[in-house]
Amino acid sequence: MPSKRERKAPEVNAGSMADIAFLLLIFFLVTTTIAVDKGVLVKLPPWSNEPPPEMKMNTRNVYSVLVNANNDLLVRGEPKDIRDLRKDTKEFIMNPRKLDDMAEKPTKAIISLKNDRGTKYKTYLEVYNELKAAYNELREEESKKRHGKSYEFITRDQQREIRSAIPLVISEAEPTNFGEEN
Repeated sequence: MPSKRERKAPEVNAGSMADIAFLLLIFFLVTTTIAVDKGVLVKLPPWSNEPPPEMKMNTRNVYSVLVNANNDLLVRGEPKDIRDLRKDTKEFIMNPRKLDDMAEKPTKAIISLKNDRGTKYKTYLEVYNELKAAYNELREEESKKRHGKSYEFITRDQQREIRSAIPLVISEAEPTNFGEEN
């Protein structure tokens, strides 16, 4: 019988350690989600080689928003502060006072957004978000008026009805070159 001094120390079998580490690595790769920036979700028209048809539209129904290379806002030919954009857009779309220089009705209102290639992305997003927020607020108000509930809590058919009464129409024009204003 071996003496206490001659006994070997217990060993840990590390032969399968690499296999376990590899399986853990695969597990974490498969179960981990990676956050991805989604950007601005805009539905683009299908690609066509044919030139678009000429459309005649009443300028009364067009709310033109221009953003230049200095990030200045020009709305319907007049300088505007971005803080007033949402309120003014809502007023243009709904035309509560039935003015001749505003949209005939919400279904005919067109928001035309044009920016410069030198426009900061942050400014572009702020302007776009304000325009979209104007439509969201109008739909919310219409939902409460028609159904007494918030837009998100009405049925899909009711939402579709409100979207057809107040359609979101934001037309984005080709950006101009840096500093070129038209």
